[in-house]
Amino acid sequence: MKPILQVALDFVDLPRALKVAAESVAGGADRIEAGTPLIKSLGLEAVRELRKRFPGQQIVADMKTMDVGRVEVEMAAKAGADIICVMGAATDSTIKDAIRAGSNYGAKIMVDLLGVSSPLKRAQEVEKFGADYLGVHISIDEQMEGKISFETIKKLSKRTNLPIAVAGGINSETVVDVLDAGAEIIIVGGAIIKAENAREATRIIKKAMQTKRRIKTKLYKRVTEENVKEILLLVSTANISDAMHRQGELEGIFPLLKGTKLVGKAFTVRTYPGDWSKPVEAVDSAKEGEVIVIDAGGVGPAVWGELATNSCLVKKIAGVVIDGAIRDAGEIRKMKFPAFAKTVTPAAGEPKGFGELDIPINVGGRRVFPGDWIVGDDDGVVVISQKEVAEITNRAMDVLEKENRLRKEIRDGGTLSKITELLKWEKK
Repeated sequence: MKPILQVALDFVDLPRALKVAAESVAGGADRIEAGTPLIKSLGLEAVRELRKRFPGQQIVADMKTMDVGRVEVEMAAKAGADIICVMGAATDSTIKDAIRAGSNYGAKIMVDLLGVSSPLKRAQEVEKFGADYLGVHISIDEQMEGKISFETIKKLSKRTNLPIAVAGGINSETVVDVLDAGAEIIIVGGAIIKAENAREATRIIKKAMQTKRRIKTKLYKRVTEENVKEILLLVSTANISDAMHRQGELEGIFPLLKGTKLVGKAFTVRTYPGDWSKPVEAVDSAKEGEVIVIDAGGVGPAVWGELATNSCLVKKIAGVVIDGAIRDAGEIRKMKFPAFAKTVTPAAGEPKGFGELDIPINVGGRRVFPGDWIVGDDDGVVVISQKEVAEITNRAMDVLEKENRLRKEIRDGGTLSKITELLKWEKK
């Protein structure tokens, strides 16, 4: 069978879903999926409206059915769904009931193997039950952690005769790998629904599928150890804070110079107010590209100034973050060195030599460990645990891309409150 492009409308509001659906159909999408968030938000009215607006398209209802298979399939089929998704982790009786109901009401059943411990075994079982498609679904949460692998698809394509649908982080570059692994149905969400021009994004992915040639995507690549800094330079501290559920901020610490961006791993320093000995020693110990992060108790006198900054420029240190005082602000601004501090004062302290280097410290109300990632901009500074940097960076880029789509819709004549249907989501 020719590869099929299915667009997953993972929205929570119908007007935005319908707009992207129209753009993606114009771009060549073969199927439209009412994503789980859309169905949970609006119920099967979303499927009814998609059927009404797009009578010639196949409509997929990603119900993620786990129980009452017959009831849910009957409801979705009567609403206009051609294909209905049931979870492979459901009981045998639920899946069998769903398949029988699909036969009764003219709908096909896709069994999603998300969360199944033995996908090959389960795939063979549901094939015997009479399922029409298999779904290999890399969850959004797994994508954010960078867990994208096509090995399961390759194994399934050799062990089952069912067409395989794959979802999870697919774009115009990775779609070739998915097809080569054995997928026949390509389910694309973010690469289309977050694009400023969903029609063009769809067209490009469809072209990559037809030619089996990678086409460079405008969306970001997933985080690796090699590109994490590159991607963190693209996102704002506000994006990162949203990705961390409004956490990670180093309170009260702001840049000396607006317009500077700071990204790097933390080299930590603990000292006493005004004791600039250990901060200056840190310049010799820190590696190129690291950020010197200083716990100086949040008060003056200054533990940093122009001369230490000049030393950083020589060593190619990325910047400095001080929970305490800095001085020589004017000269440091002229150097355009990324310096962030809690306060500015002309008074320096004395080099007494108290404190330690490269240890866990408390800065701006947060615990900062050596090797944690530090990001600073005009809004302030956030810290990302080195253990979670891949997930948080992916989630921050997800926030940015969604905002890019919202900006496009606002430019087209909407307002933020109307586009997001804000009144509907106010807590009752």
